Amino acid sequence: MNFLENLKMAYNSIIGNKMRSFLTMLGIIIGISSVIAIVSLGQGGQNSINDQINQIGAANLNITIDPTQANSSDYFTLEDIKNLKDRVNTIRYASPTATKRATVGSPLKSKTAILFGGNEDLADINSYNIIDGRFFNSGDINSGKQVAVLDELTAKDLFGFSNAVGSTITLSNSGINKTVNIIGIIASSSMFGKGNSKMPSFIYVPINVIQSLYTSDFNMDTLSIMATSKDNVEAAGNSALHVLSAKHNNKDRQVYTATSVLSQTSQITNVLKIFTTFITAVAGISLVVGGIGVMNIMLVSVTERTREIGLRKSIGATTNSILLQFLTEAVIISLIGGLIGMALGIGISSLIGYFINIVPTLSIASVILAILFSCAVGIFFGIYPARKAAMLDPIDALRYE
Repeated sequence: MNFLENLKMAYNSIIGNKMRSFLTMLGIIIGISSVIAIVSLGQGGQNSINDQINQIGAANLNITIDPTQANSSDYFTLEDIKNLKDRVNTIRYASPTATKRATVGSPLKSKTAILFGGNEDLADINSYNIIDGRFFNSGDINSGKQVAVLDELTAKDLFGFSNAVGSTITLSNSGINKTVNIIGIIASSSMFGKGNSKMPSFIYVPINVIQSLYTSDFNMDTLSIMATSKDNVEAAGNSALHVLSAKHNNKDRQVYTATSVLSQTSQITNVLKIFTTFITAVAGISLVVGGIGVMNIMLVSVTERTREIGLRKSIGATTNSILLQFLTEAVIISLIGGLIGMALGIGISSLIGYFINIVPTLSIASVILAILFSCAVGIFFGIYPARKAAMLDPIDALRYE
């Protein structure tokens, strides 16, 4: 019997028992679709993180203070920023950065806000895309103006429209209220989704605005720096640490740490890879369950077709042809289940990716691997029932009731 005849017999057997065949494939479908969805979303998440970091800039680094080693005199000042820009020629931009929670009030609503504080270099360091108005400048900071920049989604949430330049909002914290003028709107980051009123508002303000809201518990403990190029990041960090330690006279203590954005990205993507691999392995367990289902149904098929096997062997069918017949059927069941599972996994990942604003990424290698794995499951779990069918004694098989 040739291979095409085996395919035809396998097809007729599957079509003749549609529901049973589908239920047999179900474990393979669930396993493959889960693995495809997890892998594509995991890779898409890594790409999204890398894109966001590339937008911010590969030449960026942060200098932070270890609070366990720091004294009150070790915290940063605005003078430190000036010294760094004047004395370190590998630094292009430098800004203090602070992130605090506050309550924001507009004519439409009141809700939680995330305040990002910095100086005029903050927009260049983080590559903000100004779509209306302007970012605050050194004149705003030096004169102590109460101004703010909103991201587009926050403006729509607070006012119902994005062109909110010229409007005012109220920032509140622990009984302190500040009315600030909106002078600019920036494009919202894609990592925060397509807009959700339950998300906190993102508001960018001069560092002095945060200082005025947090009068009792504010220390300037983080600096964001952009080097002149990504090749100068390490040199810029080392020079900045030297200048700061000399200025604050704390070289004898490890107070400051410089961390590049690229190293932080690497750590995040490594964690995401480990998490994706773990979840994929867990999802892969269902493939084993599916394979057992294939073996079980093939054993049932062998029992049902015992007389057919005996008849074929009595008229000259070889052991290998019987083995190949049932093995082909097991592989086809697994392969069809794998293809359906792959299509389902792509659909599921696309749907989830739409809501979490991640573009799933599925490589050709992953597709080929999924197909090969489906065939491997069919072969591995189909060998035993196929061998059992092939080894049947024709006389005993013909006598089987």
